[in-house]
Amino acid sequence: MPIRTILLGLGGAAALVHVASYIMIMATLDRRGYKTNIFLARIFFYKYVKAYKEATEKETGKPGPLYGICIGAIVVTLALVVAAVLLPKG
Repeated sequence: MPIRTILLGLGGAAALVHVASYIMIMATLDRRGYKTNIFLARIFFYKYVKAYKEATEKETGKPGPLYGICIGAIVVTLALVVAAVLLPKG
């Protein structure tokens, strides 16, 4: 199996982890009384993630675990896809 396919597959899996953690962040905000809109989630991504980080920092003194997972997954996705695109064909 070509390395490019492996990198793109791992990038897709990391993107799914990112989406799942973002949905869980929105659910957590809803439980805390912060209204979120699933239809506008793509527009308000930074707003919701920042609100989650601030809410968990206020409660525990550090960002919640979903914050690191969400941000880490999108960074890993970006790195894997860029690496797959930059690989020479062959």
